[in-house]
Amino acid sequence: MASKVTKIAPCLWFNTEAEEAAQLYTSIFKNSSIDNVIRYGKERHETPGIAEGDVMTVTFTLEGQTYTALNGGPQFRFNEAISFAVHCDTQEEIDYFWEKLSEGGDESAQVCGWLKDKFGVSWQVVPTALFAMLNDPDSGKSERVTKAMLKMRKMDIRRLEEAYAG
Repeated sequence: MASKVTKIAPCLWFNTEAEEAAQLYTSIFKNSSIDNVIRYGKERHETPGIAEGDVMTVTFTLEGQTYTALNGGPQFRFNEAISFAVHCDTQEEIDYFWEKLSEGGDESAQVCGWLKDKFGVSWQVVPTALFAMLNDPDSGKSERVTKAMLKMRKMDIRRLEEAYAG
C-alpha cells in the first residue's frame, strides 16, 4: 500500500503519544487527515513502554502540510527551539486555535502569541496582519506594535491595531 510522501516533512518525537497527538491536531485543523499508521513489529529498538503492536509512526496532514509523529520513548523532549506558526486572519481564529492548542498545556509558556500544548509542542498563534505592521517603514508604528505585543499572552488584533494607529 503506497502512501503520499512529501519531500520534506517534520517528524515529531513523542514518548508514546504520537497517535493521540495526531488525532488532536487533525481534530483542530480543517483540511486535515490521518494518512498512515505503522506499528512496531518484533524487530525494534528496545524502548521502555513500547511493545510489539504499539504505534511506531503516524503520518498526518494539517492544511496540506504532511507531518510524522513517532513514538520513540522518553529520551527526547520538545522545546521552543522549534515551533509551528498558525497564521490567523481574525480574532475569532486566534481565539479558536489558542483555546484548542493550549488546553492542558503549560500556561507559564504563554507569551507573545506562543503556547505549549499538552504534549510540550510549541505553537505561535499570530495574526497575519502583524507582519505588515512590524514591516511598516514608519519605525514608530512598528515599535508601538512590538511594545504592545510583548505585553500579550494571546494576540489581540484590536490592541495591536490601536498601537499601530498610535
